[in-house]
Amino acid sequence: MTDITGLVADTICRTVELGLTITGAAISENLTHIDCRPVEHDPRCPTCVQPGRLRDHVDRILTDLPVVRHPTRLRVRIPRFTCTDDGCEVTIFRQRIDTVAAPKASTTRRCSRWILGRLAIDKMSVAAVARALGVGWNTVNTLAASLARELVVDQPGHLDGVRYLGVDEHKWKHRRGQGDPDFVTVIVDLTPVIDGTGPARLLDMVAGRSKAALAQWLGKRDNNFRSRVQVVAMDGFAGYRTATAEALPAARAVMDPFHVVHLAAEKLTVCRQRIQQATCGHRGRVGDPLYGIRRILLTRTDLLTDKQKDKLATALDGDDAHLPVEVTAWCYQDLIAAYANPDKRAGKLAMFKCLKRIRTGLPAGLEELAQLGRSLWKRRREILAYFDVGVSNGPVEAINGRLEHLRGIALGFRNLDHYILRSLIHSGQLQE
Repeated sequence: MTDITGLVADTICRTVELGLTITGAAISENLTHIDCRPVEHDPRCPTCVQPGRLRDHVDRILTDLPVVRHPTRLRVRIPRFTCTDDGCEVTIFRQRIDTVAAPKASTTRRCSRWILGRLAIDKMSVAAVARALGVGWNTVNTLAASLARELVVDQPGHLDGVRYLGVDEHKWKHRRGQGDPDFVTVIVDLTPVIDGTGPARLLDMVAGRSKAALAQWLGKRDNNFRSRVQVVAMDGFAGYRTATAEALPAARAVMDPFHVVHLAAEKLTVCRQRIQQATCGHRGRVGDPLYGIRRILLTRTDLLTDKQKDKLATALDGDDAHLPVEVTAWCYQDLIAAYANPDKRAGKLAMFKCLKRIRTGLPAGLEELAQLGRSLWKRRREILAYFDVGVSNGPVEAINGRLEHLRGIALGFRNLDHYILRSLIHSGQLQE
């Protein structure tokens, strides 16, 4: 291969950035084989640093980036030397090419970064990346997990600057027999969102959804981290609140608005279903008044059309038996209106009045609303705290959505450690 041809080949395949130059090439049915050698000649012994005497050459096969969508193998011809220092413990050594590949690695360093990029940015599956490189699934998954741990989890400053945390549960495995082993506790850094410097950042995932799971994770963090955390946003699970109070006594717990409204929506739905059964003697069917407004009831009043408002009024006002549904729906809309109030102080006051109004003393027939009132009153401090700090679990739910997408791409996971590391890749924080 002439010099000009070798230069063109080095440029096209970008082996020049590896410190290699191409000396030959061949193709097989599925692979592109590229012969190359190091540009620099370095005969120094890695132990005594004395120049050695050339002994022979050995070939090292490395998987590199695909060329024209075909898997590529670099056959690097590496010189071996004999150490000339009689006092050195090394007899024979080969020239190091650590900038090309890690010791004993079967892939180039840039190939490992390429794998991480395809998983993090292009949202490809491990199987698709493995096909593109012509290697096994386990090879790609191990490389991706190792590099993700190195770039995220093992970084000394991984938790620096975290002041706002989001905590939520996530179901990572769907199977028969629902239980805690199928759930993880997701811990997210909300600080970039509050500061306006970037998106939320997935910090870690812990097996289980319990007080112990969160308390154990917080207990492993140092005092500096725990003293920096000011706010923890969470759902209605009491275990997370207790763990936060014990491990982060100075932090303020906030119950996320989404979960408050969602809990009220569940009670409203149960109330509608109960009245439906009591008045019609069967589950909702097309033509039943309450069944016809099942979605309208859960829609914010300001977003309803005139036709929907008329349909809602006809269904609720036309029968006194529907009064429990109407009253529960009023309280549901009051909760939404309190959160939507642009004046946070007025919104907080409206929320407090609503919680106080339904906490006790409700008449018979409003069982679901009474349950809601008791539940929310117990968490009134965390609910009202939202109006003071403005931190919600919305970004955590967004990351949960990404993880659902990941599980679909992979068609499920069996190993939780793999799932956690892949989640760190897929959550977006490695996209830069």
